[in-house]
Amino acid sequence: MDTPLTRLVGVRHPIVQTGMGWVAGPRLVSAVANAGALGILASATMSPERLRSAVREVAARTDAPFGVNLRADAGDAGERVRIIVEEGVRVASFALAPRRELIDRLKDAGVVVIPSVGARRHAEKVAGWGADAVVVQGAEGGGHTGQVATTVLLPQVVDAVDIPVVAAGGFHDGRGLAAALAYGAAGIAMGTRFLLTSDSTVPDAVKARYLAAAVTDVTVTTAVDGLPHRMLRSELVDSLERSGRAAALLRAVRHAAAFRRLAGLSWPRMVRDGLAMRHGKDLTWSQVLLAGTTPMLLKASMVDGRTDTGVMASGQVAGVIDDLPSCAELVDRIMAEAAATLDRLTSGRTVG
Repeated sequence: MDTPLTRLVGVRHPIVQTGMGWVAGPRLVSAVANAGALGILASATMSPERLRSAVREVAARTDAPFGVNLRADAGDAGERVRIIVEEGVRVASFALAPRRELIDRLKDAGVVVIPSVGARRHAEKVAGWGADAVVVQGAEGGGHTGQVATTVLLPQVVDAVDIPVVAAGGFHDGRGLAAALAYGAAGIAMGTRFLLTSDSTVPDAVKARYLAAAVTDVTVTTAVDGLPHRMLRSELVDSLERSGRAAALLRAVRHAAAFRRLAGLSWPRMVRDGLAMRHGKDLTWSQVLLAGTTPMLLKASMVDGRTDTGVMASGQVAGVIDDLPSCAELVDRIMAEAAATLDRLTSGRTVG
């Protein structure tokens, strides 16, 4: 299927696997790339040295294009951009709108820049700065999320910018891809759907929790890091929501210290990243400190398999997913479903 997204990044299918921390590692990303979609490495939970190693591992597993997701507000974002350029990565994506100078550096090196946004005004800003495309995530998406549904947000952004728009939040099958294309998108991006594949390294016990979840078991909470965060409802989430301010801050300090050691960060660097996180947002220092809990709480589930001590970020689509195909099987199925849906619509045939 030929769309502005496939032409821009050089993939066969207009499907993107999002950069999920602790989940989107070399095995998943290379499997997605070999399936003809765009896989995105999650670098926020990696040290720069580990990022370079992971990029080389993906490149050894596939000849297809892939990308790396960056945190634009990280103190070492410039160093990570240098690694992307030096290693010949095709695409750089951003969880937050990148600084203009980062876009310029990447584009000067021939890297395709695709920020993720949750509002029309953010899409307009990065398009004006030279972004090549934009991923627009509606409220159905997992992890940090907004309040506007994809079906409302997507057409606003499509009408506002003249670069390819990739739809995220609520997509898991070919009907969703056909719907996104009808709205004017150039493709779809999925996180939870790729997490729930046989190529994902997430422990089986954790995958089982996702597969058992109903749509109503996927909730939005601010108890983890002070920001709206969509995840599976669990005993831990219930406990965090009941815990007092002092207990939450003590937990935040402990987990922030653990993440600092794991990522090889200094306390001054952590403070600088905290200042960057606060910039332009209405965050208290307590919220910034609470954000230090998120990487370690996600790692506990996504890597260690401890659903009792970790959280499970999730899109609402977890409630309608009931299988674990390989990435190749999933992408082929989505494309076949999309083709059948579009054929039915253009031929005037009805469902049934």
